[in-house]
Amino acid sequence: MFNSAVKRKLTAGETVFGSFFKVDSPAIAELYGLAGFDFLILDAEHGCLSHAQIENLVRTCELMGMSSVVRTPDAEEANILHVLDSGASGIQVPSLKSATEVREVIRKAKYWPLGERGSARACRAAGYGTMDDYEQRANAETLVSVHVENKEMVEDIEALCAIDELDVLFIGPGDLSASLGHPGNASHPDVVAAIDRVIEVAAGRKHLGTVVGNAKALETYVARGVHYIAWLSDLGLMRGALAGAAANFTTYRGDKA
Repeated sequence: MFNSAVKRKLTAGETVFGSFFKVDSPAIAELYGLAGFDFLILDAEHGCLSHAQIENLVRTCELMGMSSVVRTPDAEEANILHVLDSGASGIQVPSLKSATEVREVIRKAKYWPLGERGSARACRAAGYGTMDDYEQRANAETLVSVHVENKEMVEDIEALCAIDELDVLFIGPGDLSASLGHPGNASHPDVVAAIDRVIEVAAGRKHLGTVVGNAKALETYVARGVHYIAWLSDLGLMRGALAGAAANFTTYRGDKA
């Protein structure tokens, strides 16, 4: 009971478009589907989503034909297990610092013989016990993405590219800028050089992802082979839309421009 469309599209060389999703609102998730998004990154790191809320959002994504990737709060085994048992299309794990830690994520996310994930077919992902080939399907179809958001991961990029079952390297310019000593300045030459290295080494070996917020950045990244695109977040998009709407009120309530 999971939607693996995003993984299939990436394998076929397509570009997929999603957004970080932080609020417990199936209605807003439905709006993303109606707008034509391919996936949502349900944010359990910076959002306030419980396991039950995530499962309902996963259901919503499936109903709208979208994949659901959950950004876990960390790499703890219980968090990875809950997310995947809910039927999420995949996981996106933050705050890792080495290829060794990424291999541990694979071990926790995949069933034997690829890993050591605990099996319980009564979970939603396995159709509550109705899917005889569930473990094999989960191993083949579950997407695993990790954040490249610190200098240690950049330095270990060759080893990361050699990890089987790792699908997406997600470049996080904001955290990367802080790790390199230039917080908030993603255009600093050191940050640009780090991103360049990740793209140059990983292109053609792993799928690459990042977050964008304007058409120019989108065009640049896609041209460089970054095909897993997160367009801002639900809160960022709503903030922009609401600010634009409120700007129309200025004249009528005496606000100063």
